[in-house]
Amino acid sequence: MSPQSEPDLDSTDTSADPQRPSDHVDGAGPEPVASGAGDSGVNQPKLGIVGYLRFFWRQLTSMRTALFLLMLLALAAIPGSLVPQRTADPNGVVQYKADHPQLFPVLDKLQVFDTYTSVWFSAIYLLLFVSLIGCIVPRTKHHWQALRTRPPKTPVRLSRLAGYRSVPVDGDGITPDHAVTRAMAILKRSGYRVERFGDSVSAERGYLRETGNLVFHAALVGVLLAVGVGGGFGYTGQRLLVEGQTFSNVLGSYDSFNPGRWFRQTDLQGYNLTLDKFVTKYEERNLDALGQALDYSATVTSQEKGGAKKTSRLGVNDPLSVGGTNVYLLGNGYAMSVTVRDGDGNVAFKDTVPFLPEDANYTSTGVIKVPDAVPDQLGMVGFFYPTASKLSTGAYASAYPDDQNPLLTLQVYTGDLGLDDGVPQSVYTLDTSGLQQIAGRQSKTASVELKPGQTKTLPDGAGSITFDGVKRYVSLDVHHDPSQLWVGGFAVLSVLGLLTSLFVPRRRVWVKVVPRRDGDAEPGFDLEYAGLARGEDPNLERAVADIAQRHTSDLGVRIQVRAGQ
Repeated sequence: MSPQSEPDLDSTDTSADPQRPSDHVDGAGPEPVASGAGDSGVNQPKLGIVGYLRFFWRQLTSMRTALFLLMLLALAAIPGSLVPQRTADPNGVVQYKADHPQLFPVLDKLQVFDTYTSVWFSAIYLLLFVSLIGCIVPRTKHHWQALRTRPPKTPVRLSRLAGYRSVPVDGDGITPDHAVTRAMAILKRSGYRVERFGDSVSAERGYLRETGNLVFHAALVGVLLAVGVGGGFGYTGQRLLVEGQTFSNVLGSYDSFNPGRWFRQTDLQGYNLTLDKFVTKYEERNLDALGQALDYSATVTSQEKGGAKKTSRLGVNDPLSVGGTNVYLLGNGYAMSVTVRDGDGNVAFKDTVPFLPEDANYTSTGVIKVPDAVPDQLGMVGFFYPTASKLSTGAYASAYPDDQNPLLTLQVYTGDLGLDDGVPQSVYTLDTSGLQQIAGRQSKTASVELKPGQTKTLPDGAGSITFDGVKRYVSLDVHHDPSQLWVGGFAVLSVLGLLTSLFVPRRRVWVKVVPRRDGDAEPGFDLEYAGLARGEDPNLERAVADIAQRHTSDLGVRIQVRAGQ
């Protein structure tokens, strides 16, 4: 190829390009802006403060953001199910601190043990609340306007729409006006909103789909609002109850209590709850799971203020409803009934002391404090073995969780227990600093070993102790939530709204009378039917065919369908 015939790559003449349409016109590019040329270039508009606020508001109130926040809220709730919460299990938090001394301060600073009242969870909660309201209000206004708007005019060419079919009508006394009137009646009976435009009918239905969608999102707002407000008026409390003991629903009877923001003591409805008996059913046939608990069951007697006594069963996932509260069974264990006499032979302590289980076979530990003993106060650290078995090392262990061979061992201390200093102490721990051990590992006397009914004398004239027997106890969680009915109602409403939005189709249907041309051999007119779906509607063509069949049957027309025209 000669140099004269080589194409000029810099040329703007593209008329010979076979890939460009004949009517294509290249736009002139922007002129280069010389330095100091002023405002000859393209300037982007500045949003300003108000513009940025509008932008962020639109992003926050978009449905995409609402769905993202809803997913984020579900993820943020996961820590609340992985670690104990102070409002529901304060003892579990204390135990977690003892088991994870290095990790606990980090998680506590992140408010993981108060997940549902933490700053980060509340922020997501409030943003979701605002986002949903920002989505619902304009959509509700638009939907209301759409409900009051007339159906759209009939398109000129129905043959371009779904389910199109044409039925010839030869006359036989049927006028176009009568055909259109009957079509309007049939469509109304089918639930369509209809509007007549000359010799055609425009009909639409399915606005209930958007109504269901709005109800679903409004119900979500209702759930969030009910949970937030109900939490402010509710309360939760924990109480450990031994067989034979009675709990009264007053503030001083709770071991721990977590009131809502607007709680008042007058909100506590008076009732008594007595633990009559607690029974555990264990696996006894399967040797691989021998001793595993199969079911817990507590028999309780409740009596509301001014009411009669009522005996009920309290089990796992089977709470008791009494006095406006739900009472849940959380845990259980063994409690020791003991009588301690001091050096003078006087009864210094007589009570039932709960022990905390340490393993699956309910090896339990507890503390007995006797501040009224003379000549010295007594403190005892106890170990209880429901089915005691002596190991080769000489130590004891529990071989089975049921109390088939109960044994109580005690390490005894004397000295000042520090109960008179005014500093609160845990009933499950004993500070042995400054105390003298008179029975146990660090003394000349072995630990005191007791079976139910036995009495042993303490060393150094400190007195004696009697093991009166073993009782079971349960850990109860008392929960009052005035928003339960509201939350349940909104939850049902959201499900109904969701089902409606999923299964109600949004569609438009037209019936049109098309007169034949003057040159046609046969007199009469054609009836045309077609539809249009808003979204996915696999039954649209069937619906159009059904309307056509009902309409022609009502008119008494012999169907000769010309479809796809």
